[in-house]
Amino acid sequence: MMSTRLLALLQPHAVRRSLPQICSARLSCLRRQHENITTSFCQPRSCFNKSDDHKQRTWPPSLPGHSCGRRYFSLTPAGIVNAAPASVQPYLRLMRLDKPIGTWLLYLPCTWSIGLAADPGCLPDLGMLVLFGVGALLMRGAGCTINDMWDKDFDKKVSRTATRPIASGEITSFKALVFLGGQLSLALGVLFCLNYYSIALGAASLSLVVTYPLMKRITYWPQFVLGLTFNWGALLGWSAVKGSCDWSVCLPLYVSGVMWTLIYDTIYAHQDRDDDLKVGVKSTALRFQENTKLWLGGFTGAMLSGLVLAGANADQTLPYYCAVCAVAIHLAHQIYTVDINRPEDCWKKFASNRNLGLLLFLGIVTGNLWKKRSDHQYETQLNSISN
Repeated sequence: MMSTRLLALLQPHAVRRSLPQICSARLSCLRRQHENITTSFCQPRSCFNKSDDHKQRTWPPSLPGHSCGRRYFSLTPAGIVNAAPASVQPYLRLMRLDKPIGTWLLYLPCTWSIGLAADPGCLPDLGMLVLFGVGALLMRGAGCTINDMWDKDFDKKVSRTATRPIASGEITSFKALVFLGGQLSLALGVLFCLNYYSIALGAASLSLVVTYPLMKRITYWPQFVLGLTFNWGALLGWSAVKGSCDWSVCLPLYVSGVMWTLIYDTIYAHQDRDDDLKVGVKSTALRFQENTKLWLGGFTGAMLSGLVLAGANADQTLPYYCAVCAVAIHLAHQIYTVDINRPEDCWKKFASNRNLGLLLFLGIVTGNLWKKRSDHQYETQLNSISN
């Protein structure tokens, strides 16, 4: 009896009938399980955009920081920080690697000086630009670490800064000090790649880096001290290329950079105006109040005057002065349209200064290349006269 039933099941037509039924039942079961789990993930709101309805749904559903079961990675600064190991992320945020605008604002005056120091008709020294870029990244990180170590008690009371690694307790003061030592050691290695004059000049700026965070407790002008610190590269870049400073070029450029910092950091400080009043921190935003735009207009005039003087002493040409005019338009628009009572608009205007700095750098490079053309025309004229 058993053998008869077994033989019947093994018949080819019986196998062909039963196998599809078994597979179909199993697939139906899996599909129901999949739909139930997908529903539990996606409710109460859909995991998929209406524009993607025509696409096949993927499994598993995307979660923050993941895509199709894999860790999400982006080449943006914030994406790089988020993709780093969890134990490293607080240190990267401590040096503000996820917010590179500060590094740009420290680096750009260096590029201006290096560009102005280039030989007529030549591009800036690429090696110097890279070296100063690394130095700016390290020194900005060191400055932020020092700032957060000094201000940890203040940062806890300000909503925008309460999540910083030291204020939130992610990094202890001792670990921050060790990390600071590492950053300064690497920055010192970069400085030792320069000539002796530049090494001494660069070392002189360290006192400004250390004391700047204290200024907000003492004076309503901490932005001025920040300007002295952030624009030291306007002196250092020229000396790194030439071996010493030409003060007729470097000093007006440095003053222009300080005025620029007073403009953008005053706008930045208006984000924290109310919190600064509560905790007793001073700033130019509190000093100027509703007269801020009038003060910023004065700083703009001083900045543009310094740029014109530096360009004249460096024998700059038409493209440079066109760039200075573009900078003037950018600053006028920035100051006229900024709403100092809206923190998000203050941040937007503050961040736009990276483009301003790049625009001026482009004008310096183009103006320097223009010198070659002018010199060639001059030589041609001399040859025609002599013949």
